[in-house]
Amino acid sequence: MMSDGRELNESSDHQLILRAQRGDRQAFEGLVQRYDRKVLAIALSFTRNSEDAKDVYQEVFMRVHRALPDFQFRAKFSTWLHRVTTNVCLTYTSRSKAHLYDSLDEGRAGPDSPTLGDTLESSDRTEERLFRSEISHQVRNAMHRLSPQQRMVFTLRHMRGHKLREIAEIMNCAEGTVKKYLFTANQRLRDELRPLYSDVSR
Repeated sequence: MMSDGRELNESSDHQLILRAQRGDRQAFEGLVQRYDRKVLAIALSFTRNSEDAKDVYQEVFMRVHRALPDFQFRAKFSTWLHRVTTNVCLTYTSRSKAHLYDSLDEGRAGPDSPTLGDTLESSDRTEERLFRSEISHQVRNAMHRLSPQQRMVFTLRHMRGHKLREIAEIMNCAEGTVKKYLFTANQRLRDELRPLYSDVSR
């Protein structure tokens, strides 16, 4: 028999967590079943690959299983789980970079300016592979030079499409702080990758 969705997600989660913390395996499996599709959907949106998404999914629930005994209900379980999922995705090196290229193209001056996406589409296969490899390498290095907070906000906004207030809730900070992280991340990535844009526009 189905319960009201809100009651199911709040009061029922609470009871399942308490039981799982006492070692009730069925209670933990109940939490997994309740959120597995959401976690898998988030993982798939990050990796754009079903096998990679499954690996992320497994890692998420392994981390949740290890950390659940220390969960103290300072945040909603769903928010905490989302944060764990996002952290795993951020550190998963095989995830797709396609959406990152699109995001970095946003806001560039001039409708006729070449974008990275346009360049990749118009190149022949050999040059495309070499160029994509070089871009991936430089983007990865640039992303790693962001602070963890900047990288988290950039990923949630541009790769997951979350609203700023949602990101603020996930990261447990003010919306103004999220805006600052996002602005700085966008600016730093554009500055660091400007040589790539200069090369493709010649």
